[in-house]
Amino acid sequence: MAKTQAEMTSSAPVQKKGNVVRRLYDWMLAWADSKWGGLALFVFAMCESIFFPVPPDVLLIALCIGCISKSFKYALICTAGSVFGAIIGFGLGAFAWELVDGFFIPNIFSQAAFDSVGVKYSEWNFWLVFTAGFTPIPYKLITISAGVFLGMKDFLIFIVASAVSRGLRFVLVAGLIYKFGAPIKKFIDKYFNLCAIAFTVLLVGGFLVIKYVL
Repeated sequence: MAKTQAEMTSSAPVQKKGNVVRRLYDWMLAWADSKWGGLALFVFAMCESIFFPVPPDVLLIALCIGCISKSFKYALICTAGSVFGAIIGFGLGAFAWELVDGFFIPNIFSQAAFDSVGVKYSEWNFWLVFTAGFTPIPYKLITISAGVFLGMKDFLIFIVASAVSRGLRFVLVAGLIYKFGAPIKKFIDKYFNLCAIAFTVLLVGGFLVIKYVL
């Protein structure tokens, strides 16, 4: 049965968005065969911390599989780029939010998500940044909003949480590939986000037990 005009109209934006992300994904992967792969990884990781929609893990995995002996080197490059981008994002939020808010909302994240994060910073500042840095939560939302809601007084906490969470995430990916090689790629693609969430829940839960129970 043919689609109605309304159905075609409503599905078009979703399809278009999906196609754009897919093209970006393929474009990122193409850099794995370039001599500039390491530099591209740094740039993509930096941009993902600010506005880019595709996580740098895509290129990190491809580079590690292409040269397993350099897996941890690529993880370090990815971490450095991501933290550098986080600093830029924090700076935009702290010093230039009134100039850039029209770009980020609603193009990168929604006003509701932004306000929701702001409410949580007062109690969960370190853990909020850590959780976003390690899990599939959009990290760019956290880096920008941290500058707006935390300010320079908590900048050191922000950097430590970013470096630890991003470093753990990328080293874990690189370590799995270093240990198991290309066959682990399917597992990472399918289950990494779930494992990351479970790990974060257990870690944060452990600290809450120490704080409120013991």
